[in-house]
Amino acid sequence: MIPVRCVTCGKVISPAWEAFKRRREAGEDPKEILDDLGLKRYCCRRMLLTHRETVDDVNPYQ
Repeated sequence: MIPVRCVTCGKVISPAWEAFKRRREAGEDPKEILDDLGLKRYCCRRMLLTHRETVDDVNPYQ
């Protein structure tokens, strides 16, 4: 689960996660995706680039 806001600056970033994930899996360059989504700050870019889905790891017994 991606955080709703960037923990450093507070900008709302969660709406960009699905588009970023879909386009990255399609093979696009992450830099271009983040530029298109309007994420210019390093802190916000870091939040999407380094996010890893851990829900399945934490809760394997659904």
